[in-house]
Amino acid sequence: MKGYLELSPAVKAALMSGEPVVALESTIISHGMPYPQSVETALRVEETVREAGAVPATIAVIGGKLKAGLTNDEIEYLGNKGPAVIKASRRDLPVLVARGADGATTVATTMIIAHLAGIRVFATGGIGGVHRGAETTMDISADLEELGRTPVMVVCAGAKAILDLGLTLEYLETKGVPVIGYGTEELPAFYTRKSGFKVDYRIDTPEELAAAFRAQQEMGLGGGMLVTNPIPEEYSMDPVRINAAIDQAIEDSRRLGIHGKETTPYLLARVKELTGGDSLASNIQLVLNNARLAAHTARALME
Repeated sequence: MKGYLELSPAVKAALMSGEPVVALESTIISHGMPYPQSVETALRVEETVREAGAVPATIAVIGGKLKAGLTNDEIEYLGNKGPAVIKASRRDLPVLVARGADGATTVATTMIIAHLAGIRVFATGGIGGVHRGAETTMDISADLEELGRTPVMVVCAGAKAILDLGLTLEYLETKGVPVIGYGTEELPAFYTRKSGFKVDYRIDTPEELAAAFRAQQEMGLGGGMLVTNPIPEEYSMDPVRINAAIDQAIEDSRRLGIHGKETTPYLLARVKELTGGDSLASNIQLVLNNARLAAHTARALME
C-alpha cells in the first residue's frame, strides 16, 4: 500500500506511538455543506477531536493518493472546489488512483482508507442507507455494505432522516452489523433524537463502547459497528417541521429526476433551504457531538 496510502506526519506519529486517532470524512466538506461553512466546520471538528484527547485524520483522495490526515490548505481546496470534486465511494477508488485524481470520501470510502491506515474509530454526521422507494429503485447506500465488511467503528447521529429508517435497520441486521444507541434505546433520526425505531443495544459510556468493539474484533466476527449518538437536545429540530421539509425535498427530487449519488447532496441542500438554514446549524452541532464521543471512545480503546 506504500504507493497508494499517505499518512500526515501527525497521524503517522500518533499511530506509531499508540495514541488515539479519529477518522473524519471529506464528502461533508465538498458536498454536504455550502462553502465556506464546510471548511469552517471541518476545522472545528478537527479541533474538537484534539480537545477531547485524540488526533484527527480527515480522509480524502488527493492527486490519486489515499490520504489520512489533511493540511488546512487541503481542506480549503476541497471546500472551495465543492461538488466539482468527485464524490468517491468504493467503486471509484481504482480509477481515481490510476488517474491521479481527487475524491471526497463518503462513509464507505473513509472506512476503507481508515482501515488501511490502522484507524479504528470514525466520526461522521449520518450514514447513508436504504432510500425511500428502494423497493423499486434499488437505491441502497454502499455505506451499509461497508459496515458489513470493514472493521471500523462508525459514530454518527443515526441514518440521515431523508432515508427509510426501518428498512435501513433491517439491512444492517442482515449484514450482522450491531447498531448501538449511545445513552438511548431508540434510533436517532439525524436532525431529531427519536425515530420510533429501536436500536440493538443501549450503551452509556465510551469505555463500554470500546469493550464491545474490542470483543467484536478479537472474536474475528468481521465487519464494523454502528454507534448512533443523538443530537444534543438543544439543537434537535421539531419533528413535524423537519419531516415536512424532508417530504417536500423528496417530492422535488423525484420531479426533477435526481437519482444516484446526487440524491443525498440535493436533499440536504433542499432541506436547508426549506428550513431557512436551521437544518445546517443542527447538522454542524451533531457532527461536533459525534467527534467528541468518537475521540473519547478512541482513547478508551488505547487503555
